[in-house]
Amino acid sequence: MAEILRLLQTDDWSDAVADAAEPLGVDGISVSASSGSDVNEILWSSGALSDGFEDLQVTLGQGPGLDSLAAGTAVRIHDLTRVRPDRWPALVVEATVLGVQAVFCFPLRIGAITLGVLTLVRTTSGPLTSAQGDDASALVAALTQRVLDLGFPLLSAPEDEGLPYHYAALHQATGMVSAQLSVSLAEALLRLRAHAYSNGLNLTDTAQDIVARRLRLAPEPPQMTAVDDADED
Repeated sequence: MAEILRLLQTDDWSDAVADAAEPLGVDGISVSASSGSDVNEILWSSGALSDGFEDLQVTLGQGPGLDSLAAGTAVRIHDLTRVRPDRWPALVVEATVLGVQAVFCFPLRIGAITLGVLTLVRTTSGPLTSAQGDDASALVAALTQRVLDLGFPLLSAPEDEGLPYHYAALHQATGMVSAQLSVSLAEALLRLRAHAYSNGLNLTDTAQDIVARRLRLAPEPPQMTAVDDADED
């Protein structure tokens, strides 16, 4: 871990994060940063497992990463199958299908401000060891400084650090749906999430279809108001 922390000070910092999976005893790692909107920007992810879990959280609008960012505290889930059914009802089912059994989310904080979240996922249940918890804390401290260098909220484009915006299409699609349906950005994001989940799609693919104009969400039908017979002429 000491070598990994040293590499985090170089231009190859994303490779260093990938190497942290082994000492932390996990199968996937992702680093997200607050973008000042309802969707956090994924700065880096180690592969399909982490990508899939992050997409689930964004599509469903729920999960330990979002809770960690909102509360500014670590969220450690040793066994997803034992989470209260009402905590993240949709996420638990979908994450289990994905193969994620344990999740550990650590906020990247400066004082009272949470800049982002380090998310660790594992395909087996069980807690982190004491040593792994200490290593995660050291990694969080180093990543916090790295994310802070990007600007907060995410002011400078991640492309400047060789990190493309993971959800660029989603931000663009949210704006397009907002304009097309004459709704707020928050409402547009909810419409996108609802369409993706009800059709078994992830939010990224749905957003890309909107941007490419392969998909256009229909406005909701007007609400019908019941008329009492006694009120009719």
